[in-house]
Amino acid sequence: MSVNLTEQRPQVARPVAETVSAAPVPALSRVRRLAAEVIKFGVVGGSGVAVNILVFNALLHGLAWWPTPATVLASVIAMGTNYVGFRFFAYRDRASRTRQQIVLFFVFSGVGVAMETILFYAGFHGLGMNGPIGSNVAKALSIVLASAFRFLVYRTWVFQHGAAKRGTGAR
Repeated sequence: MSVNLTEQRPQVARPVAETVSAAPVPALSRVRRLAAEVIKFGVVGGSGVAVNILVFNALLHGLAWWPTPATVLASVIAMGTNYVGFRFFAYRDRASRTRQQIVLFFVFSGVGVAMETILFYAGFHGLGMNGPIGSNVAKALSIVLASAFRFLVYRTWVFQHGAAKRGTGAR
């Protein structure tokens, strides 16, 4: 038996659904971009949390500082390390560094430090979370709550996309 390899099979009409590939869903690409942004924010924020907790514990438990100044100084030091991480890693694709961006970052970070300090104070003094473990739980909870605020304002006002900052779309 011989097989003719030059013979072609008859073409069968296929349904349109099989021949047209689906276009990427714009909402899905936005979700992917947001997920990548949240991950980068988490990496930088996580390193900032580590700095914040380490400095806080060194000041409060190692050097016997008062709790409120210890939390404020730890937060301010973490704020500085976070700026470098956000500017050069998490939001490096955003508009270039400007005086306005730096001012906005430190103003909103200052508001975040104030939020964090108030929340810490409430946990430490109001809820009695004042032992070594309790103070760290109060600190961690205050960081998490203030970080939600920071994420929203950093991405919305501080590290804007170039077109969003100018108020114009692509032309």
